[in-house]
Amino acid sequence: MEPIISIRNLTKTYDSGLQALDNINLDIRRGEIFGLLGPNGAGKTTLISIICGIVRPGEGSVSVDGHDIVSDFRAARSKIGLVPQELSAATFESVWATVNFSRGLFGKPPDPGFLEKILRDLSLWGKRNERIMALSGGMKRRVLIAKALAHEPEILFLDEPTAGVDVELRHDMWEMVHGLRESGVTIILTTHYINEAEEMADRIGIINEGKIGVVEDKTVLMNKLGKKQLTLSLQHPLSKIPMELDDHPLELSADGNALVYTFDTQKKHTGIPELLRHLSQYGIDFKDIHSSQSSLEDIFVSLVREKA
Repeated sequence: MEPIISIRNLTKTYDSGLQALDNINLDIRRGEIFGLLGPNGAGKTTLISIICGIVRPGEGSVSVDGHDIVSDFRAARSKIGLVPQELSAATFESVWATVNFSRGLFGKPPDPGFLEKILRDLSLWGKRNERIMALSGGMKRRVLIAKALAHEPEILFLDEPTAGVDVELRHDMWEMVHGLRESGVTIILTTHYINEAEEMADRIGIINEGKIGVVEDKTVLMNKLGKKQLTLSLQHPLSKIPMELDDHPLELSADGNALVYTFDTQKKHTGIPELLRHLSQYGIDFKDIHSSQSSLEDIFVSLVREKA
């Protein structure tokens, strides 16, 4: 299947001399949720802005569902809905007016029933006649999503969509995202809430200093790079790890009451049997044992550090 977004050798250098993107090559699959992760200033917003036609590209090319974003801008842009990070809106307009206007901008015929469904799905129907300036930050964020969906795009960009949104509203938004994906909409999201990307995304791309370092299916990425930890709660605290255990990747908790053993899930031998045997041999008893696996946040932090 052809990708719905295809990016080739994309580089962007601003007039100030800042190179925001450096030779980006990336394909977004039709119908997936793609999580784009990176620290502040990594190039996430620049990349999204170029695809959406807000920032002119430098070198390279971008096509959206087969339409070049420069030579066939109007067709490419009509495929895209964008929820920007900033809460910018025509604050004196009503919710209904601004969403209806957004639909008309893309040449779509009036469809009050469709717009009503969007507003109801976003819990905005009861606010449809209110001016946007009177809404809370969370509701303004919902209005931005409604505007982005008004022209029935096949691709939805969510740039930090839940920033400043309370937990209840965030949950509602992700319910909506699941529904959109099920209807065939391709979703690209950036987020600082890495647990959301871990829960929602099908694939993860990590960008740092304008370069794409890793693009991988989420489960494959976590299996490849995730570490497991074994935490042993000790019967008696230790002041330090005995020299006899130096060959094991162990850390002692700050209070001396636990040993943490880190191992690679991909290796044939975990080393756990040897560790337990040595602990018994040296008279170190434990009362409980607990295992955990690295989160996507752990993996992200380690990858960014490696690239730094």
